[in-house]
Amino acid sequence: MTLKQFPTVLVIISTLATAVTAESPLGRKVADFQLHDFRGEEFSLADVSASKLVVLAFLGTECPLAKRYGLRLGQLANQYQPRGVSFIGLDANVQDSVTEIAAFVRDHNIRFPLLKDLSNLVADSVGAERTPTVFVLDDQRVIRYWGRVDDQYGVGYVRDEPQRHDLQAALDELLAGKQVSVPMTAAVGCQIGRVKQPQPNSSVTYSKQIAHILQNRCVECHREGEIAPFALDDYEEVVGWAEMIQEVVQDGRMPPWHASAESGPFENGRRLTDEEKALVKAWVDAGAPEGDPQDLPKPRTWVDGWQLPRMPDFVAPLTDKPFQVPADGKVRYQYFTIESGFQEDKWVSAVEIQPGNRAVVHHVLMFVSTGDDSGEHFRGGAAGYDGIYVPGQRVRPYPAGMARKIPAGARLVFQVHYTPIGSEQFDQSRVGMIFVDPQSVEYEVRTASAVNTDLQIPPHDANYRVDASSSRLPASARLLALNPHMHLRGKSIQYEAVLPSGERRPLLDVPRYDFNWQTAYRLVTPLALPRDTRLHCVAHFDNSKDNPSNPDPTKLVRWGEQTWDEMMIGYFDYVVPVGSLEGVTTAERSQMRAQELFDRLDKNIDGKVVIDEVPPKYQGLFKPLDRDNDDALTVEEVSRVFSLLPSRKE
Repeated sequence: MTLKQFPTVLVIISTLATAVTAESPLGRKVADFQLHDFRGEEFSLADVSASKLVVLAFLGTECPLAKRYGLRLGQLANQYQPRGVSFIGLDANVQDSVTEIAAFVRDHNIRFPLLKDLSNLVADSVGAERTPTVFVLDDQRVIRYWGRVDDQYGVGYVRDEPQRHDLQAALDELLAGKQVSVPMTAAVGCQIGRVKQPQPNSSVTYSKQIAHILQNRCVECHREGEIAPFALDDYEEVVGWAEMIQEVVQDGRMPPWHASAESGPFENGRRLTDEEKALVKAWVDAGAPEGDPQDLPKPRTWVDGWQLPRMPDFVAPLTDKPFQVPADGKVRYQYFTIESGFQEDKWVSAVEIQPGNRAVVHHVLMFVSTGDDSGEHFRGGAAGYDGIYVPGQRVRPYPAGMARKIPAGARLVFQVHYTPIGSEQFDQSRVGMIFVDPQSVEYEVRTASAVNTDLQIPPHDANYRVDASSSRLPASARLLALNPHMHLRGKSIQYEAVLPSGERRPLLDVPRYDFNWQTAYRLVTPLALPRDTRLHCVAHFDNSKDNPSNPDPTKLVRWGEQTWDEMMIGYFDYVVPVGSLEGVTTAERSQMRAQELFDRLDKNIDGKVVIDEVPPKYQGLFKPLDRDNDDALTVEEVSRVFSLLPSRKE
């Protein structure tokens, strides 16, 4: 089990939180209770009076961590049952139906009783706040341990494996006649959806305000079939999550948006306003009243099976048959090719790549090829792409009059990164595209990047800086979107435009980069930039033990494909007038090639390349290229590398 195995869980855990309570239940005697399971059969605490120890496990049918621990708790119950330990599951969520509890039991192969705690009676008596949380009762039914099952999961991260098995340690110590050495731990999970007493005269209601906020900010993901673990488009469902919604909203974890308030404005901004946050708080404080359903917003319509604004004009699977992903090991990038069969140029206003199996698909990049190109031709995707799927990114069409061009007869090449999850899996991803009338297109969309592959992040360094700069933008370019990409040690990133005059214009600041939400920040209005403008990115990486997502703080980290390696790519979309880049002469193309290589090396944009900016494996060429021996290379000097290495690509 490794960090890279849970892309979806990592995304979802961003919504979770850690339990904090004013009063500890340790030492409290739990009175007998009688509850019913999903079959309607009654069960009481007294039914396990012969057991040495009892574990009360509070679970929820939709909480992602409760789902992860359902199977694990079942295994522990089987392991400890011969030693006189009984497990009892309780679901105190007002939003969880008996039918949903039955499905949870079946899906997670739970053999211990899972009871519906109506009115939260048991949850209130023991002080349970979140799912999953466990309480261990001794033979007198006094609480001796309270907290998490283990420490594998936290807010925004998943460890390779638990560092401490807290529940098991407590059981082993009690069975050995010892006191529990760590009797209380912080449980991470979802707040229990308690029964509420709504204020009848509240001015803030679900129907009048909250449903509108959720529809505008949250329902895009929180709906049936999408990435979020539960839907937020129905009062009976939403009311059970009211406290959890307030918590993640006030903490800024949801909706997921990581650009600083000073950046932008961005067309796809998700950050709630202070007024919206205040409305959520007022609603929860008032007991989450429903209000008059006549005040509900008109429901948004969605395209069945797609994020696209309408059904796609082109749909194709990436592979003829499902690709087999092994249970473990490292899987190199896979490249799959589709013959488009287009008889004429196509202009694409939106591309959606859908993973067939989210559990194993780390990312997918699409490239348009007009020749017999291999995957290596596209530099692994670091230079740009024509379509993308990454965790947390949403699909949005380009602004009117803007589209990507796919030439007639082009091939579509897909780079897929698979991550084994411990069991054999299969994936058959697909792509969908929307075409527009060529006559309506004024600007062609392209993707480029500021990239630095020469990464050497020292062990234990908590704030390692890396610079990267893009090639020069052509005439009449307009900046459309910014899409930073790093891995698990990525900490922060900033973009700025460096104009030919030397002026530096801030574009984006992401002070707390989150690998689980790789957002493309789309400008409200495309930004016109003068010819020869370059984008400069500064990223910082945290390779210390204080980074809970860090796979190994003791290692020197270099550029690499796998999640435990690192990348530093500042992708960006820009547009140019249709046809403005055509008709380039051979001499102009050679000069552009030399300029592009120079710009790629000149990471700090000071107009010269020094030896420290050259990758180590090429530093032996520095002296032969430095004809004037001033310890710096010009564009003309860099261009000589093509004659020294005629068969090598820059």
